[in-house]
Amino acid sequence: MMKKMTKSQNNRVLTGTIAGIAEYFGIDPTIARVVFVFSSFFLEGAPILLYLLLAFLIPKAENNNRTYEQAYERSATSGQPKQAETTADDAWSDF
Repeated sequence: MMKKMTKSQNNRVLTGTIAGIAEYFGIDPTIARVVFVFSSFFLEGAPILLYLLLAFLIPKAENNNRTYEQAYERSATSGQPKQAETTADDAWSDF
């Protein structure tokens, strides 16, 4: 099966385009973002135009994971408030 380039739904900052490209090539999205920022300075903004073009052309990934909104709806409709975790008093430290 051929791998398809899609926008990342799990590692998004703006549109998920750079993270999607990084996932396609198997590199860390943070490294891809740093390369994008530096290349934008050195190539006088041309990567920004490329980013806008790719953000428009690259399709969204079909994601079966729960989204934030779905998780929020489930917690809001459960009727029970979340319980805070208890910690021992000696777990707190100034250092």
